[in-house]
Amino acid sequence: MYSAGESEEILAKALAGRREDVVLATKCHGAMGEDPNRGGNSRRWILRACDESLRRLDTDWIDLYQIHRPDPFTDIDETLGALSDLVRAGKVRYIGSSTFPAHAVVEAQWVSQRRTRERFVSEQPPYSLLARGVEADVLPVCQQHGMGVLSWSPLAGGWLSGKYRKDQELPTSGRASRIPGRYDLTLPENQRKLDVVEQLAVLAEGAGLTLIHLALAFVLEHPAVTAAIIGPRTMEHLDDQLPAADLELDDELLDRIDQIIAPGTTLNAADAGWQAPWLAPEWRRRR
Repeated sequence: MYSAGESEEILAKALAGRREDVVLATKCHGAMGEDPNRGGNSRRWILRACDESLRRLDTDWIDLYQIHRPDPFTDIDETLGALSDLVRAGKVRYIGSSTFPAHAVVEAQWVSQRRTRERFVSEQPPYSLLARGVEADVLPVCQQHGMGVLSWSPLAGGWLSGKYRKDQELPTSGRASRIPGRYDLTLPENQRKLDVVEQLAVLAEGAGLTLIHLALAFVLEHPAVTAAIIGPRTMEHLDDQLPAADLELDDELLDRIDQIIAPGTTLNAADAGWQAPWLAPEWRRRR
């Protein structure tokens, strides 16, 4: 869905002549236009979305095809059935979920086993020093079911890049305009994030680390995490982030992080990536 599929077309050009050398992952679920049938987790859309992605990516197969978000209006068996057919057709090698709550991860595993469907082999949750909610349930559930974890937004959407500090002009970005709930500093939860970032920056400096390295190393330190998805915009950003993969945080430093932000805590619910739709509007929880 990123830039209406243009990101896949760009990736196809980058992979020309070296497709075999990479593990290629993409997703479906997000709306591709105003047509209500071009989105969600229905069989109709998954099959069509996969074919469109294959065309844009200029490839015969996708290594990891992920469901971008849960769809409470589509039975998970229908979703897994469509994905299983894609695997059997050779269009997809493995399937995964993204930003699923723990109960949905478990339900998908149960349905796969009982209905002989292909199973999700990975989950892609939001996880960072500012969004630790998945530590309470999603990460241990993934470990229990032997699922890989590809955590997204390990720098908390830029909050842990060093650009968001007190007493300095805050950066403007396209993300801030698209998802103001995560960046609007008039909100108390975002003010709390700013306070925590300040404490983490001091902690990182005392440990001889940059805030970026502390943030990425923290995510990778969790035993459930397979990889952290980074989003550098320049080669300089990439070179700055990659050394974090070789860092190990000692127990003392991890304990001090826990004192600043408790395990299982997400400071702003908007950073959780998915909100249960049955909580709003009000009529959904009062019927």
